[in-house]
Amino acid sequence: MAIHSAALSFSCVSLNYQASGPSHSMFGPSVIRQCKVKAPVFSLPSPASFSRSRLQGKALESNNGPLEKEESLVVCFGEMLIDFVPTTSGLSLAEAPAFKKAPGGAPANVAVGIARLGGSSAFIGKVGEDEFGYMLADILKENNVNSEGMRFDPGARTALAFVTLRKDGEREFMFYRNPSADMLLQIAELDLDLIKKSKVFHYGSISLITEPCKSAHIAAAKAAKDAGVILSYDPNLRLPLWPSAESAREGILSIWDTADIIKISEEEIRFLTQGEDPYDDNVVRKLYHPNLKLLLVTEGPDGCRYYTKEFSGRVKGLTVDCIDTTGAGDAFVAGILSQIATDISLLQDENRLRDALRFANACGALTVTERGAIPALPTREAVLNALLESVA
Repeated sequence: MAIHSAALSFSCVSLNYQASGPSHSMFGPSVIRQCKVKAPVFSLPSPASFSRSRLQGKALESNNGPLEKEESLVVCFGEMLIDFVPTTSGLSLAEAPAFKKAPGGAPANVAVGIARLGGSSAFIGKVGEDEFGYMLADILKENNVNSEGMRFDPGARTALAFVTLRKDGEREFMFYRNPSADMLLQIAELDLDLIKKSKVFHYGSISLITEPCKSAHIAAAKAAKDAGVILSYDPNLRLPLWPSAESAREGILSIWDTADIIKISEEEIRFLTQGEDPYDDNVVRKLYHPNLKLLLVTEGPDGCRYYTKEFSGRVKGLTVDCIDTTGAGDAFVAGILSQIATDISLLQDENRLRDALRFANACGALTVTERGAIPALPTREAVLNALLESVA
């Protein structure tokens, strides 16, 4: 197959748009290149902790036994990939002399973030049966994330993304997905038992872009809904990965009304409402559907806004020295879901909800003080200490 070619041949299209969402927002426009590639074959030592399975869609063998019913379990569904970040800051991708690999993918970041905070989490998604795929599985294991729902595809590679912040403030991305393994997850490969045992099922919109993953996403969410699981949605708009802006808008909104909790950024509000003011509460309320329990609007360093049927308000963020905003939005989501999964009744108590959102804001703030997403995700102790220092 072409995807096994050792040559890196690709064609890129550059698009300028305002970065959407804290996960990759850098307070300026982004340049994103969607690349059609023939992915390289990497010859690296296979992690000793894994025995390979040559059966498509099978998980790695687990000695953990069946998952016990966990009232606070959060299952995160979607993509996990490798980010390549330049070793030298302030250069374009073409100018960078070398790159350092780092685990990425918003749903996976959230799963690790919850576990790092002492919560219970699992990841469901697909990676390539390659060295990077096994490395990502190892990272989930090291961070105490249940990976029984992870699948390995022998015919497609693990997705890659080259990411940098240029001197002019533009975030630049270059994706290798043609197709990548995360796009090929099938309904038959879903661990439905794991989904039904969860308290919260969290997902984004990237898994809605192509089949068969789109159908798998819809089936997984339906299974969760039918089992009484809380559905959490972070659209995490990546416009160049969609065929068009209109298809992105339609795709993101196609599952909007099924979610119980939605986290959205200011730029995503502007995109979905086709240019309306994201700071106008009346505009935000247009996105509030009748069955929604909580709508969150993240505002980067300024904190967040919250909307329920009964009340709404704003919670200020913590002031920190920002080094890298990658993963900040995912850390915020991990922070709030870790609280909701423990006690959903806080959604009816504004004071307790505000406390939970202060905690989530602190999670996001601490993440920007270090480079990378997963390496920077904070522990519960670090978050509590930061909150204490902020009121001292």
